[in-house]
Amino acid sequence: MFHEVVEDGGATGSAGADGTSDADEVTATALLAAFEALVSEAVAEAGRERVVDETDVDEAAIEAAAEGDAAGLSLVDGAAILSVTADRDADAILAELRDHLLMGMAMAVLDVDTLAAGIDADLTGQEVQQALEGRAGMTLGQLAEVMAVIERRKR
Repeated sequence: MFHEVVEDGGATGSAGADGTSDADEVTATALLAAFEALVSEAVAEAGRERVVDETDVDEAAIEAAAEGDAAGLSLVDGAAILSVTADRDADAILAELRDHLLMGMAMAVLDVDTLAAGIDADLTGQEVQQALEGRAGMTLGQLAEVMAVIERRKR
């Protein structure tokens, strides 16, 4: 689900600080936009009332996600929303994502301290590790930053 955004090519290309663009560059901004679209589409497909009924996600968070504002949505809540219309439950979505992130880190030869230093989110290496393992919360905005660093290093 979330990790498939990169595989589908929906998270590349954005203008850099100097105004130039690299169509193959994976950016946190593009990833977040793709995540927000994914969650918004799931709410639209299932209907807000069904998402409220089938998840423990706060109604205000569902409303924001439906409007495409999901940067502050927790990864757990995002997975719960996606599971309403997916063929997998939220735990399976999270497990697949974590596997993808950890395998990406191995392929990119990244440790958690290097990863923490490469993101804008104010997280230490230990906090990144806890978030990747599911022992601490992570927002979709933070996920976008982490995944962008991993994907850029893999290339």
